[in-house]
Amino acid sequence: MSRLYSPGEVVVKGKRFVPFIPAEEIEQAVQSIGATLSQELDDQKNGLPSLFVCVLKGATLFCADLLRSLRGPIHLEFVLASSYRDGIVSSGSLTFTAPSGTEIKGRNVIVVEDIIDTGTTVTALRDYFAEHAAASVKVAALLYKPDANRNGERPEYFGFEIPNRFVIGYGLDYAEEGRNLAGIYVLDEREEM
Repeated sequence: MSRLYSPGEVVVKGKRFVPFIPAEEIEQAVQSIGATLSQELDDQKNGLPSLFVCVLKGATLFCADLLRSLRGPIHLEFVLASSYRDGIVSSGSLTFTAPSGTEIKGRNVIVVEDIIDTGTTVTALRDYFAEHAAASVKVAALLYKPDANRNGERPEYFGFEIPNRFVIGYGLDYAEEGRNLAGIYVLDEREEM
């Protein structure tokens, strides 16, 4: 259960998190990414709506807000992917369920992620969509951790570049809790493992 510990702090499963990125800044970043994507979508003339792929569960809030900021026709698909196992460190191995029944060939695919950490998930998804003949595969992420990235994956669109610290809120969780926080919270340095 999440509970307020002291002003601005949140405790989730015994771990203390402190405010990091306020909801207002997240909203501005999402609008900025949406404006850039809308312009690029307007410029694409291949006749097929772009396919946005929301990576569940963490990217749900970001994806919903991002899609509301876009102009023009898009299609939406979901994949369930995770490299975390109820911990605060990526396991390094990935499990994901691929979209079924959606035509990928010739489509411009935009993978919508909550965070690019080690790059494991994004690398696997880029490979999957490339193997299925997507015209292009780009990534939109709310958060990007370049210092944690093992695969050299850099999202084409991102809201914030952050240090290699564990964060929750706005869809991101710790052991399935904290997703509903409006802002982003970082694990208190006294709690770091």
